[in-house]
Parts: sequence; C-alpha cells; structure tokens
Amino acid sequence: MDIARFSIDKPVNVWLMVVILLLGGILAMSKIGRLEDPAFTIKQVKVYTAYPGAGAEKVEREVTERLEIAIQQMPQLKKVSSVSSPGLSEVTVEVKSTYDSKVLPQIWDELRKRIRDTASSLPTGTQDPIVYDDFGDVYGLYYALSAPDFDTRELREFARIIRRDLLTTEGVAKVDVTGVQKEQIVAYIDPYQLAGLGISFPDLASLFQDNLRPFNGGRVKVDEKNVRIIVERAPDKLEEISNLSVVIPGTNRSLRVADIATLKLEPADIQSVLVRYNGEEALTLSVSALEDVNIVDVGAKVNAKVDELLKQLPVGITLTPIYDQASVVDESVDGFINNLVMSVAVVTLTLCLFMGWRSGVVVGTVLLVTVLGTILIMWLMGIQLQRISLGAMVIAMGMLVDNAIVVAEGMMLRMATGTTAKSAASFIVKRTQWPLLGATIIGIAAFSGIGLSNDATGEFLYSLFAVVLVSLLISWVLAVTLVPVLGAYFYRKGMSSGGDEKPSTMLTYFKGALVKALKFRWVTIAALVVITVVAYGSFGMVKQGFFPPSNAPLFFVHYWGPQDRDIRATEVIAKQAEKRILEMENVTAVTTFVGQGADRFTLTYAPKSANENYAFFMVRAKTLDSIPSIQEALSDKLTDLDFDASFYMERMQFGPGSGAKLEARFSGPDTEVLREIAEQAKRLFAEDEQIIDVRHNWREKGFAINTQYDNYNAGIAGVSHSDFSQTVQYASSGVQLGTVQDGDYAYSIMAKMGKAEDTELQSIRESQVWSSQQRQYVPFTQVSKGLELVTEEMRIHRRDRLRTITVEGEPGPSETAAKAFERIRPVVESIELPPGYHLEWGGEFESSRDAQKALGAGLPAGFLVMFIISVLLFGRARQPLIIWLVVPMAVVGVVSGLLATGMPFGFMSLLGFLSLFGMLIKNAIVLIEEIDLQIEEGLAIRKAIVEATLSRVRPVALAAVTTILGMAPLLFDPFFADMAVTIMGGLSFATVLTLIAVPVLYSLLFKVSYRKQ
Repeated sequence: MDIARFSIDKPVNVWLMVVILLLGGILAMSKIGRLEDPAFTIKQVKVYTAYPGAGAEKVEREVTERLEIAIQQMPQLKKVSSVSSPGLSEVTVEVKSTYDSKVLPQIWDELRKRIRDTASSLPTGTQDPIVYDDFGDVYGLYYALSAPDFDTRELREFARIIRRDLLTTEGVAKVDVTGVQKEQIVAYIDPYQLAGLGISFPDLASLFQDNLRPFNGGRVKVDEKNVRIIVERAPDKLEEISNLSVVIPGTNRSLRVADIATLKLEPADIQSVLVRYNGEEALTLSVSALEDVNIVDVGAKVNAKVDELLKQLPVGITLTPIYDQASVVDESVDGFINNLVMSVAVVTLTLCLFMGWRSGVVVGTVLLVTVLGTILIMWLMGIQLQRISLGAMVIAMGMLVDNAIVVAEGMMLRMATGTTAKSAASFIVKRTQWPLLGATIIGIAAFSGIGLSNDATGEFLYSLFAVVLVSLLISWVLAVTLVPVLGAYFYRKGMSSGGDEKPSTMLTYFKGALVKALKFRWVTIAALVVITVVAYGSFGMVKQGFFPPSNAPLFFVHYWGPQDRDIRATEVIAKQAEKRILEMENVTAVTTFVGQGADRFTLTYAPKSANENYAFFMVRAKTLDSIPSIQEALSDKLTDLDFDASFYMERMQFGPGSGAKLEARFSGPDTEVLREIAEQAKRLFAEDEQIIDVRHNWREKGFAINTQYDNYNAGIAGVSHSDFSQTVQYASSGVQLGTVQDGDYAYSIMAKMGKAEDTELQSIRESQVWSSQQRQYVPFTQVSKGLELVTEEMRIHRRDRLRTITVEGEPGPSETAAKAFERIRPVVESIELPPGYHLEWGGEFESSRDAQKALGAGLPAGFLVMFIISVLLFGRARQPLIIWLVVPMAVVGVVSGLLATGMPFGFMSLLGFLSLFGMLIKNAIVLIEEIDLQIEEGLAIRKAIVEATLSRVRPVALAAVTTILGMAPLLFDPFFADMAVTIMGGLSFATVLTLIAVPVLYSLLFKVSYRKQ
C-alpha cells in the first residue's frame, strides 16, 4: 500500500486522527492522574503474634518457628524473615515478584488460612496472630496536629473529629491517627489492707466485669407501644467505679471500691508511640488517597476541608503538613511539563535553524501531536503523570523526531529537484517506511528489559518502557502519514533545501575526513578498537551506584538506645536531640517519633517496627544543598547525648528502599557464635575508617529479673502460677482488672500498689501472694526462691528459618556504596566461619544485583528481537554484522561523559546505556539501507558508500543534536541526571560511529578499496 499517496489523497482521514490525538491529549491532561513516584506493589505482609511473658528464645521456639513452618509451605513465597522479642513474634512474609497486585489479596487470604490452622497448635497463652496486610499503604498527605493549650483527651477528641470529616472527603481512602496518648484508670490499693480484708485480684476483676458492661432493662408495653427500659449508668466513669461494692469474704459486710483504693485517671506508664512536632507534643493524621486518582486534586480538597474544620474548632489548634505529596507532585509535574515544553521548543528551533522554518514547522507539529497523543494513550492505559513517565517523554524526545526528520528531509530534497509533493512523499515513504519501522521497534526493544523485569525496580520503572513504546509507535505512524500531508502544504517544487546550493564547508570537511578514514580503514578500525578497549578498561574508574538521593529537602535521623531501654528514657534523649536539631541553622521543622518510625508517607520509605529504644527524627531543611552541612554538624552534636546509643543519618532515596547501604548477613544456629562473628565484622567495618554508622540488628542483650517461682512450696501453699504472676505485676507495673468504654475509647483499669515506700524490687520481695485454693494470702518469699538478675536475648532475627545477624554500615559522605563495598568485601569474607555458618551480602549490593538480574532476564529477548529485525530488514548477514560490530563501541562516549561529570553509573545509567544501543542501531540501519538502495539504483558501490553517508549526515546529526538538547533539562533532575549524561555522552560518540565506523566497516566487509583513485 502506498501510505503517503493515500494520506495526501485522503487528508481528512489524517486530520481526523490528528484532531483525535490533539483534543484527546488536551482532555487527558486535565483528567490523568498525578503522582510523585509510580506505584509499585510492596509484596509483603507482617504477622504479629503476642505471647505475653515469654522470652525471645521461647517465642522463637514455640511461636515463630511454627508459624514459619506453615508459611514456608506456600508456593508463592519468596522469603520469610522474623524477629522474636520478649512477648512478641513478628514474621515478615514476602511473595515472589512475579505476582502482581491483583492476585495479592487472594495470596493473603491463603496466608490467613494457614495461620488460622496453625494457631490452634500454638501454646496456651498465645494470642491470635494478626495478619497486617496494609503494610504497603502510602499516606501521602501527612499532618502534625498540635494543641499546646489543651489536654490529652481534648487533643484526642479533636483528632477524632478531624479524622471523621476527612474520611468523607472525595478521593480519600483512609485516615489514620498516630501518637494518641493512652490513658488508664489506676486503682492505688494498700497491699496490707487488701490482704487484711482477704479480697483477691480475681474478686476485683470479677466485680468490674460484672458491673461495667451494658445492661438490658427489658421492655414493657405501654398503649400499644414497645418501650425499652433503660438501666441508667453514671456519666462519670471514676464515680461509677468508685461506687462499686465488694463483699468482704466470710462476712455480710461490703465496701465501696473507693474505701479500699484511690482512683485516678492518668496517662499509661508505657506508651506505644510518642509524637512531637517542633518541640511540642502532637499527633499525626495520615491520609491515603484512592487508587488511580489525581493526588493534586485530592490534596486540594483535603486542605480545603482542613481549613474549614480549623475554623470550627477552638483557637490554638494547628494542623501542619509534615509531608504534602500533593504540593510535591504539583511542583514536580509542573517542572517536568515545563521541561517537556522546553524540550519541544528547543527541538523545533534546532530543526528550524538547520533545516529551515518549513521543515521545522513540519517536524515540530509532528512532535507536538506525538506528545499529546502519548498522553492520551497513557490516560487510557491508566499510566499517571509522575516522575518516571514524564522523564520517559523527555528521554524519547530526540528519538521521536528521527522518523519525521528522515521523511521530511527526503521529501524536501526530492521536491527541490522538481518532483511533485505526491511523488516525492510516495518515493521517500516507500523507501524508508520498513527500515524506519524496524529501527523504531529496535529502539523500543532496547527498553524491553524494563518492561519484562518482574522485580520491584522493574515495576517502579515500567512506565518508562510503556511511554517509550507508545510514543515511538505514534511517531512512526505520523511520520508516514502526517509528514507527507504537511509537506504537501509547506514544500514547493524546485524549492531550495534551506541551505546553499553548494555543499557547506562543514560537509566538505566531513567528506574529506570520511574519504581518509575509508582510505586508511585499517588504521581507522585499529584506532576505534584501541579507544573502545581503553574505555572498557577505564570503566572501573567510573563511580558505581544504584538510585540517587531524593531531591526533597528531607533527611532522617535514627536513634537506637540499648535494647532494654525503657521508652520513657528514650523520650528524654529524644527531646534533647530534638532541641539540638532545631537549633541548627537551615532546619525548618523536626517531627519526632519515639517508639517506632513514621507512617509510610512515601512509597520509598520503609517504616521501622515498634521498639521502645528507638526514636526517629524527620528533619526538613530550608534547601536541598544545605543537608550535607547539617548532617555533618549534627554527627558531632548528637553523639555526646548518649554514649551507649547510636545515631545515624539517612537521606531519602529515589526508587525502592533497601535499608542500610552495606549489609553483611551471617546465618547459623548458635546465638553466641553469631554475636562473636558480628563483633569481628563490626570491628573490620570500623577499622575501614571511611565506613560510618556501624551497628548490627540484634543489638545488645537485655537484663531480666527471674522471680524463680518455687513449684514445690507454691503447690503446698495452693498458689498457682497465675496467682504468683498477678502479684508480681501488682508490685511492679500493675495488674489489669478490666476495661471501661467511653465512646470510642477504652480505658484499662489497673491495680497498682499504693503507699509503696520501698523500691519496686523490695516491694516484690515483701508482697503477699493470693492463694486461690486456700483463699488467703501467703508471703512472696514462701513461694519464690529469690530474685535473680539475668541477661537474655531481646531480638532474635531469622531469615528463611535460619538465625541471621546483620552487620550494617553506611558509606562515607564522599563515596558511593559500591566503592565502599568493593573495599570491605574481601576483608569481611576473610573471617573464618565455623561449619554450619555462612555469609550473605545484602544492602545496596543485593538490591542492585536483584534489579540487574531481573533486568537481565528480559534483555536476551529484547536483544534477540533487535537482532532478528536487523537480519530481516536486510535479508543478508554482512549488513547486520556491521551494526553489531559498532554497538559495543558506544561505551566510549558513556565512560567519557560519566568521568567528565563525576556522575555514578547507577541503575538509571544502565537503562540509558541500553537505550543508547537502540538509537545507534536505528541510525546505522537507516544509513546502511541508504547505501544498499543507492547501489540497487545503479550507483557504483565505491561512490554509493560516500554519497549515502553524506546524504545521512544532516538527519543523523540533527537526530543526535535534538536528542542531546532534549536531554539537557534532565541534567538538573537528580533522578535522571546520570542517565542524561550517559545518553548525551554516548550519543555524541555514537554519531561519529554511525557516520565513520559504519561506512568503514561496510567497505571492509564488502572489500571496497579506496586506495586506488
């Protein structure tokens, strides 16, 4: 079919397509979803199982091990890891990357079934396991609620009101509140009075359970109506509990609770998490949006609702954004759109300058329609505007004009010789449509490793492949349809091509250089080989990386105290650290979390689980550039706050997170041996002197007091283990007697020892233990062998059912993780491990390896497609061989560009390197095809090589220049900078390869000598 002739004869069809793409693209721009980063599925869940009173090793042996055995049988499982700590088992389940988000709910249901089946075999006292499958939810709108002039209950009520109203906002999926201070009703009881009256803890617990539940008063019939009878309760909870009566055993007398206890409503001793914002107590409200919505619109609606609510609530309440993804996305997308517009303008102006204004308008129009058409298809495919998809459009910018330039240039040159527009378009499209299509598919195939990668990194970058695929295919369709139509309007028969009739000076010089290269082809090839070998040899000098730090002006400070540290002591240190951070110049805000990490406010942040000895500081700086100096100053200011603890700092990252940058995992059966190995590794990390923040994830052992329950004497006295445990709790942290509900909040009722003049340990020794069998109190010393201070493991980590301790560290501020890893790896691997123990590397090395492995799994198919197409296009062997001989030489420009700019070769650089292959092959195909066509038309092969190359100089050079200029805006984006340098440097040299190496290799393989004139 003569596509060009048909398009010119039936322009209405072409214009209909153009109108659809233009109007559809404009409509899509207003409808398409906007995100900060592309969504990728966190294919993990956590299983929490409480086993109160058990030590870490007991939890590991009796709970964690059994759950892991059940989970290990799942065919979808990729990895199971766990942390066993006193009283709690935390199992993390990760499924294989091949499962997408649509099937995950079914997998989690299967997991729940296995957990339920196993729960019945868990030891008595174990609470039901909880499967937490919302682990990957992202709360992109993150607020701090503070009200210094109000008490805890009032702040909690304000949070409840705000949460209730925000949940009704369009586009909001969830609203979570973190940091609510738990309150409890405490009954302070004199132990001697309680013993004298013979009232036991079970008696008090039964009293509360019987009297604090809702009561049904029945119903009566009144005048044909059903009337419910209410048994009224006291509105004051403390008054209601105070007036409860308890009968003194053995008598007919009763006493009110108030007669034997002093009741107080007070904060719980141990809070699960404490939140502060800029030095004030606070709560956080985290808002997540529904899938496939425009987060910018949702953010505007949420902020409007917040402003409305604050006007209704009392003065003195502030709700401050900690992280506003909506504004980040709005700014980011606007910046990228500006880059996109700038790229389109630069490319169009460049074309106008070198090809004349007519060709500039023709190709620029095709470029504009391609961009808007791509946005339309993205909207229809459900691909949002985000960092990766918009970056892909800028990356594709130069490649988008290649096809249009070839057709427009050929049509213009044909018409300059007097050919009609229809004949010129028909000739050039027939001549180039299949080579251009093949070259376009090859360009797409170069990115196929991303599209076929099945890990989190591949999912994160999938839209890059999808956008390149769509945009390049649209560009080919428009090149063979719209360019002929526009050319018929703008070009005139006999019209000059926009330059001088005689060859330009530059073209003359190039022809001379080309002829010399052909004449001394062995010297040329030897020079190219030497340069290529040197480039590959110099690759080791290029910095290695994975994903760069985020451009958000945020960084994190982690504090880890001794593992047995109480959360109240951690809070004291956190307040001091917070004060010092706020005193730093260029720090604008600090959000502090004591006891756990923040909610997942962005997809690349992995929150830390609950730990009383942990504090997390989210620090906002005035500018991104000020972060390194702040971190350097803080490293000295924070260390002396707690010499038994560790502070380490972390930058926000682009891409899937990987925890510590350097991780050495040691696995084996014995905890003591693992600790010894870990200490050796820590020492080696520290001796490196450039690696900082060295620690391991088991941290220190903790102290425990063994009360040594005496089974024999307790049996004689009729004291059960439960009686003994209640007494110990009563004399220490308090024993829970029940709960009382107040609206949507439940208060625990705790019994604590009143008039405790001695220390808690002395109180335990002198306490009285209730004998449930003899219904009398006996001295604690009669049923205990005495108190003994012991040490115990506080955190036992396992990985795939093997005990695993991980030594972690961070590279120094002036080096990459890859460089530090290359230096420390042989040192750590020199540790002699006992039989049954092994070392495995994690951190950035593992993340990068897994991402490259997943990318590499798709590369063979992509390269096979590229190779097959290159063979099919020519139907011969020598032409494809020329192309594939040239491809490895592209590394010269890549290495030169990265070394010159000091940029690391990261994962995005790798993608740029692969895309460079596609660009190089595409240009080589069109050039070789032109040589073959000129030979078929009767031109001597010796002359055809030179003339075809000269005819391709302007299209190839323009394609390279437009791509390089289109990439320029990405140099200022931290995420794409190394990729832009890779493509810009590589393409600059690849252009030389196309115009020099390809003709030289062609002459060599076809045995065409230029020595004889």
